[in-house]
Amino acid sequence: MSRMGDVLAGIHAAWEFESDSVCIRYERGIRAPKLFQALGERRVPLEAIAGVTLTRGKRGTVVLRVEPRPGADPLLEAAAGQLKENVDPYRLVLPADREVLAEYYADELRGLLTESGPADRFLVKPPEGPLSFKAYDGKATFDGRTVNFRWFWTGASSAKWKAGDQSFSVGELNGVEWRSPEVFEGHLRLLRRDAGVSGTQADQDPAAVVFGLGYGPVHESLPFAAAVLAAVRTSSPVAAVPAPRRDPADIAERIRHLGELHQAGLVTDEEFSVKKAELLAEL
Repeated sequence: MSRMGDVLAGIHAAWEFESDSVCIRYERGIRAPKLFQALGERRVPLEAIAGVTLTRGKRGTVVLRVEPRPGADPLLEAAAGQLKENVDPYRLVLPADREVLAEYYADELRGLLTESGPADRFLVKPPEGPLSFKAYDGKATFDGRTVNFRWFWTGASSAKWKAGDQSFSVGELNGVEWRSPEVFEGHLRLLRRDAGVSGTQADQDPAAVVFGLGYGPVHESLPFAAAVLAAVRTSSPVAAVPAPRRDPADIAERIRHLGELHQAGLVTDEEFSVKKAELLAEL
């Protein structure tokens, strides 16, 4: 670039052009998209960029966009093309009267790009943990090594209650499947190394949490999915870590709910006995 540290400020974001990267700082104001607020700042190495475009936008604006190489950013890999244009983290919207300046920076940036094609590893850092969000049927947490699903009795299916709360080390996983909460049947599913492609609906799959109105919003569930995906790609398979001992009050509540499912005919006598014994063994 012409000078290290040059900054181009747009609507909801500002780009700082450095010698080896573009640092994108997102606005944290209440009018900024929540995903931008959640991301805060992202440093995009030049080796992660395949190209640069400048196009006319809506209502007297122009849009400067860097085009990441496929496989370079875990956030876009997890999103799998489902992000709406207004929350694309690689778009910088500018007033039309700054078009000449934007074109200048686009040309400067193009002259520094040397890589193209798919990246063989993630080049943009994933969102930092620990991360958590509330889905419709449970709470998901990730500490960098383990994903935990804790079911809500108000939303979880009987299949998930029978399976119990779940814990997955990243070494057990092969990837993630994120379906935007803004479409029908949104969910986050963990893809396990020892399992094939699951045909089970997400509301019945103990390796998935289901989104819903106000549950699993994009700005919470997508960074979560990206962080898990990045950890999976850099891990090697390991044995699952035994779950810690559980709170007796929590076990009692789960046995009570299991009894309600049993009385309602949703759990057989045998299933009730087996699951109750499993819960008592966790004490």
